[in-house]
Amino acid sequence: MIGVVRFLGTNCDQDIWKAVESSGKTPSWLWYQDQFNYKDYESIIIPGGFSYGDYVRTGALAAKTPVMDSVREAAKYGVPIMGICNGFQILCESGLLPGVLVKNNNLRFIDKWVELKGENSCESWGGKMQSCNLPIAHGEGCFFTHEEELKQIEDQQQVWLRYKENPNGSLNDIAGVMNKEKNVAGLMPHPERALFDWMGGSDGAKFF
Repeated sequence: MIGVVRFLGTNCDQDIWKAVESSGKTPSWLWYQDQFNYKDYESIIIPGGFSYGDYVRTGALAAKTPVMDSVREAAKYGVPIMGICNGFQILCESGLLPGVLVKNNNLRFIDKWVELKGENSCESWGGKMQSCNLPIAHGEGCFFTHEEELKQIEDQQQVWLRYKENPNGSLNDIAGVMNKEKNVAGLMPHPERALFDWMGGSDGAKFF
């Protein structure tokens, strides 16, 4: 069973639900006010959206909710976890992934398809990606961290995906990262919006 976390403001939850079903798995909702037993789930996905309206700072309020205590426990015990867009921001704010996501360098919301290069393998979410095309839709998708942590991320092969043409100013063209153990991963592009050719491309299916 795949846990799909929902917060106030999450708006990609139904897309993730259908993406999980299309992969032959069974999704199950995880509500932000609740906690859960990590042993009941083979993996967990935190969808995109605008949790808490992106007030204060993207993902900051969602990171303080009860469900994230259970997500942290699940991560500790090796459960695969993926955060997409706002889900990526929430994982960073929760301390489960390094860095932060800040405003795009042009200070505008960006909605377009981008080419990505797979940098390091994430076995839980698609393995080694050579390249893929996925849509992005974010106003605060610029990956940022301090110089020392950026070096650690690179040295420990935690970069998951890079933009071939950087759309938002992310350091080192980073579009997705993993934790040191490689069971927690986050990316700004939306694979659930690229499952079938009629959606504009099917590369997103690889992630599920």
